[in-house]
Order: sequence, then C-alpha cells, then structure tokens
Amino acid sequence: MNEIIVITQIEISFFNEYLRYMISTKESDLGMTIAGKLLDIGAIKLSLVHPFTWSSGWRSPIYCDNRLSLSYPELRKLIKTALSQAIKNQFPGVQAIAGVATAGIPQGALVADEIELPFLYVRSKPKGHGMENLIEGKVEPDQRIVIIEDLVSTGGSSLKAAEALKQEGAEVLGMAAIFTYGFDLAAQNFKEAGISLICLSNYEYMIQAALDRGYIRENHQEALRAWRNDPASWDQSN
Repeated sequence: MNEIIVITQIEISFFNEYLRYMISTKESDLGMTIAGKLLDIGAIKLSLVHPFTWSSGWRSPIYCDNRLSLSYPELRKLIKTALSQAIKNQFPGVQAIAGVATAGIPQGALVADEIELPFLYVRSKPKGHGMENLIEGKVEPDQRIVIIEDLVSTGGSSLKAAEALKQEGAEVLGMAAIFTYGFDLAAQNFKEAGISLICLSNYEYMIQAALDRGYIRENHQEALRAWRNDPASWDQSN
C-alpha cells in the first residue's frame, strides 16, 4: 500500500486520521464513501417519479451537482486529497493541473495547490473580449498535464478541453474526476481519444450507497440501471 501524503505538518485531528485511513483502503470503499457523502449533502439527487431534464433533453432519475461539495470542508478535503493521491499514483510524471470550466476549476485549483503544481483552466469557448483566450494560464511546450473534472457524463466537454490543450503543445496524461455515470458512450469516447480516465466514484457505487442509506428501495435498482444502460430512451420505457 502506498504511503499516504501528510495533510498537516502540525497536529493531525481525528478527521485527518480518518481521511488517511479512507484513502489507504481499497478503491471500492472510497468510491462508496464519496457516493454516500454526495447523497447525504444533496449533491446527488434521485427521483424516479419526477425525473430531471438534462440540457441534452434526456429525462433522468439522477441529478448530480458536485460543486455543492465545496461548501462542506470535510468532504472538500476528502475529495481534494483523494484526487491528489490518485493523480500521484496513476500519473507520476504530471507537471501541471488543468481544470475544465466551470465546475472543474475549483477542484483543479485545490488539487494543484495540494501537490504544488502549476494550474490553468480551459473555457468551454474563447473569451469574447480582451485576448479571447480559450485557455487561462501558461502552457509550456510538451508540458505533461492532468485534467480535472467534477463529473463525467458522455465525456464530450472534457475531451474538447483535452484537445485544446494538445493544440497548445501540451501532453495530456489523462483525466481525473469525482464521479462518472459510467456510460458506454463515455468509455468509447475516451478510448478513441487515447486518454485515460480515473474517477473516485461511479454510478454503481452510488446505487449501493443509496440503498444502504435508505434513499432507494431494492426494487428501484432495476430502473436506475435501465436508465444508465439506455438514457436516451429511458423515459419512454418507464
């Protein structure tokens, strides 16, 4: 087991001891813990009776807004440290961190500060005034960058950011995110782009955490998995 990074130089509180323990346990324990905490604070909401409508037009039984985690210091610290450790383990040659606007910006900045690396971020489109930048921050030639996202759905916006960095001469080592829905389309898109993706938690962990905490019943699992398997037509089949 890899040695866990030191969170504080002075006195480690009870929470920090717990944090070190959680990051040293197996991946499934961490994934379940984060999914559960996101459910507890309302960052992940579930509604089979009154589905949410995504901007794509998909009807969905889940809505995920991980930005809410920033308002909870203990969870914010857990996510920051877990992402930092995952990046150090999976991408040891990383030289800079890039956030994807907008939700990936604060998470990326926290991680960059934790592992003492340069930070930059990628806009969804160039700024409409001034220098009209698409990328904010300095990109060095052949700089090895890891991208931070808060959430991965199909991967479209994330991979667009990766391409923008490549066009500026960076080498994109991979991407790290808090949560993924685990769509087959996302896996295909990342594979075709040749970019590795690591996530702290995922949809299956969320279902189990929701069941354990009483947010859903046993008979809800089938409908939730049916949406994940075919989100485009889920509303018509439920």
